[in-house]
Amino acid sequence: MIKALFFDIDGTLVSFETHLIPDSTVEALKIAKENGVKIFISTGRPKAFLTSNLDVIRPLIDGYITNNGALVDVGGVPVVKHHISKSDVNKLLDDARKYDYPTILMSTDDFSVFNHKPVVEKVFNVGLHIPVDVNRIPIDEILEQDIMQITSFFDVAHEKILMPTVETCVAGRWSPEFVDITSIHADKGKGLEAVANYLGIQIADTMSFGDGGNDIPIIQKAGIGVAMGNSMPGVQHHADYVTTSVDDDGIANALRHFNVI
Repeated sequence: MIKALFFDIDGTLVSFETHLIPDSTVEALKIAKENGVKIFISTGRPKAFLTSNLDVIRPLIDGYITNNGALVDVGGVPVVKHHISKSDVNKLLDDARKYDYPTILMSTDDFSVFNHKPVVEKVFNVGLHIPVDVNRIPIDEILEQDIMQITSFFDVAHEKILMPTVETCVAGRWSPEFVDITSIHADKGKGLEAVANYLGIQIADTMSFGDGGNDIPIIQKAGIGVAMGNSMPGVQHHADYVTTSVDDDGIANALRHFNVI
């Protein structure tokens, strides 16, 4: 019996086309909640990027896995917090300077854009409808805080070269334009495990949904891992079940298939 559901945001809950949660998904989650199932967000976004498109389901949400698992809370209670070491933060910033690409540094509650380029607005403000203020706070100010995640705008080829040099970090990619970097102790799957332990439920009683490379750990970890029909290449073969796309009632269809609703 499924007791907890975990949902990625972009491309899973929220359509890349409309930037909204489909009505069928909203209704399905309301029914699941009425059936006593807990509902969690599992996203690469930091708290500062949780925008108004979640408002329609916000009263249903029992907790959040954010920053790809670096931060986890249940009912407002912090359960997990894993920051990147200062030395690795500096190493990643040095690489951004050397190869001249932008990077977003994210603390628990804030963020700063380092080495700004127009691609930041193109991807986040335009493509994802996430309003990123590139002048939010100075880089020196964010560096005084614990850095939970670094989002760097480089390609897969550069990722393969850089990441082996940052041994205490792990990369999760859900866009060809950028990669999310967190502590090696953090991923969405570890976040699900922390939530299950906190709630005292079995992993077998959890179900997760995702579409990107950073969703693979939680798809693999959950009792039932569901990949969306619009998933990135390489995601679906890690899933127990592949549903239809976010715009074709994918979440509702999977919840009905497994008798959650």
